[in-house]
Amino acid sequence: MIDHKAGRREDWLAARRELLEAEKRHVRQGDELARRRQELPWVPIEKQYVFETADGKKTLDELFEGRSQLLIYHFMFGFGFRVDEQNPGCTGCSFVADHFDGVVPHLNGHDVALVAESIAPLERLQAYVERMDWTFPWVSSLGSDFRYDFGAAFTEEQQRNGGEYNFHHVDTPPPQREGMSAFAIKDGVVHHTYSTYARGVEQLMGTYQMLDLAPLGRNEEGLETPGAWWHRHDEYEV
Repeated sequence: MIDHKAGRREDWLAARRELLEAEKRHVRQGDELARRRQELPWVPIEKQYVFETADGKKTLDELFEGRSQLLIYHFMFGFGFRVDEQNPGCTGCSFVADHFDGVVPHLNGHDVALVAESIAPLERLQAYVERMDWTFPWVSSLGSDFRYDFGAAFTEEQQRNGGEYNFHHVDTPPPQREGMSAFAIKDGVVHHTYSTYARGVEQLMGTYQMLDLAPLGRNEEGLETPGAWWHRHDEYEV
């Protein structure tokens, strides 16, 4: 933890102005990354994927709900951080998903659909949704190759012999990991445009952005893992 010292207002103001220049550079770098992300080539999806949804079976193109863009969050269910029979949704993925309901109307209003998917029976997902009081669309990819093809789940062979996660080889990957994939539909053809994994999903976690503004920041130094303080939102004792 940083040793915070008291100082004069004029000293704070000078340091703050210097920091502002660094913040502006950071924002411009973020703009450049976004531009490069959007310039990635679009890869047509040739395989047919089918999902179980609250409205019955749907194909990948139907998840767009008439919009031109689609974000799919790869939610770990039945596997992940602090999971058991009573708490089947990964704590970290649940933390991420807590941010979805507020942004869905804005994304939808800007021609973007947002969906979560998990390898689990739909009824188990719906029971967890009810507990968490979420409303965003969540579909089951159970029985589909979807999550495996997009790098967020690994076959038994891959778990034994190695697979690729976050665009790097992993010797012994777990059954599932977190991530988000982006898609676009043009002239009736669905394209894969982007995927991000591991700490890449932090950009979905507005809580972290707010903590970065707080006096002690994320305050995770000394913890066994950075997310050791996470809980499902109905588990905090506050």
